[in-house]
Amino acid sequence: MKLLYKILLWNIVIVAVCLGVGGYSFVNFVFETSLERETKQALDESSILQFAFETAALNIPSRYDMLQDTTIEEIGYSLEHGGQNNSTRMLHISDEERNTLYLGQGFGVDEGFLQQIPKDGKIYQLREVNGRYYIHTGCKMEALDRVLHLETMKDITQIYEERKEGFEVYRKVILFVLVIASVIMYLICRWLTKPIRLLTKATHKMTEGDYSYRAKVISNDEMGQLTDDFNMMAANLEQNINMLENEIQAREEFIAAFAHELKTPLTAIIGYADMLRSRKMDEEKAFVSANYIFTEGKRLEAMAFRLLDIIVTKRLDIEKQKIDTEKIFDYLKEIYGEYDRVKIRCHYEKATIKVESDLLKSVMINLVDNACKASDEGGKVEIIGKRLEQGYLFSVKDYGMGIPEEECDKITNAFYMVDKSRSRSRNGAGLGLALCVEILRLHNSELHIESKVGEGSRFSFLIPWEEVSEHEVLD
Repeated sequence: MKLLYKILLWNIVIVAVCLGVGGYSFVNFVFETSLERETKQALDESSILQFAFETAALNIPSRYDMLQDTTIEEIGYSLEHGGQNNSTRMLHISDEERNTLYLGQGFGVDEGFLQQIPKDGKIYQLREVNGRYYIHTGCKMEALDRVLHLETMKDITQIYEERKEGFEVYRKVILFVLVIASVIMYLICRWLTKPIRLLTKATHKMTEGDYSYRAKVISNDEMGQLTDDFNMMAANLEQNINMLENEIQAREEFIAAFAHELKTPLTAIIGYADMLRSRKMDEEKAFVSANYIFTEGKRLEAMAFRLLDIIVTKRLDIEKQKIDTEKIFDYLKEIYGEYDRVKIRCHYEKATIKVESDLLKSVMINLVDNACKASDEGGKVEIIGKRLEQGYLFSVKDYGMGIPEEECDKITNAFYMVDKSRSRSRNGAGLGLALCVEILRLHNSELHIESKVGEGSRFSFLIPWEEVSEHEVLD
């Protein structure tokens, strides 16, 4: 059963029980009040009839020593049929031995009740006779030396009928109120549970794979907060799923690129090796074939070492040491000092930084190699080191072919190359920048790329000041 109908059902049950108990209590209270009033009136009537009987007995001529039975019958008849309430009054008069002297029409004698009448005082009981209800009173009275028992029965059936009619009317009122209340409560419950329905819809959408769907916030209460939290959770889930999908896609692209990069040199190696073993070749052709095999083998070796470096770097816990930036730039000058194809210039400021020097040198060599490969014959590459407030900035700038804007976010992926033919011709495999990214991650830094097609590129990263004294930084 839906929550909406559960809430509605329980509300209807609670309202019905409350109205039922309240209505029963109210109608019964009115009935008890009326019954108490009628009982008091019946007792008062009994006293009045007793007094009237005794008075009538005293007014009878005293020719008899005792009150005669016939006289008692006459007085009883007169009392029963006289007055305003004679239609609802019935009398029963009996003597000392409880023998009936006068019995009104329809009066049902109760011997047990007659035995209970005390010498002084009155008693009463409620009786049902032939489907009608009466107040039965009893008392003793004395008249001319005779002790008599006076019983009265007052018809109060109307009170019971009124109670019955009250219950009938109240049942109709309850039914009407429940119908109206059910409609109102249904509308209220739909309004209260609308956020839940919207959340359920959003959940179904996400189950179907639509992770971008968000539940609409329609209130500022706890349900609105829950909806906000759900949407935030959905956003995080969508982000994580997108990251997983991107990772899966990147792995697939990595595997495809890796297979392709292996296939190209292996094809050349197998082809030239087959030529060497299957036919006789002159010395020049044999040298060319062997040189192709050697070159492609070295390329495979470099690729394997780069992949191994990337894997190791991802799991590496480096130990940083303080080093002067001048030593890093001297090392680069020593390597590229006699580089003829491209002019390499170094501009740097002295400082002390805390890094893993071998890994940092590997980053700089990869960036400078890429800059040289991107530059034309006789081009210029600038290696820059600058001290900033946040840390030490390294930059490598070339004036070569540049990188299209849409390619800048992809070139750090393994095996990705903007110009594959040019990179392969210069023994590139597209792994250098991926290795640089992993090394910089270990140094709490990241690689920034600025490039414009036809004007060149600038690769830079910032090594933050870390546990280096101000004196060491400024020296």
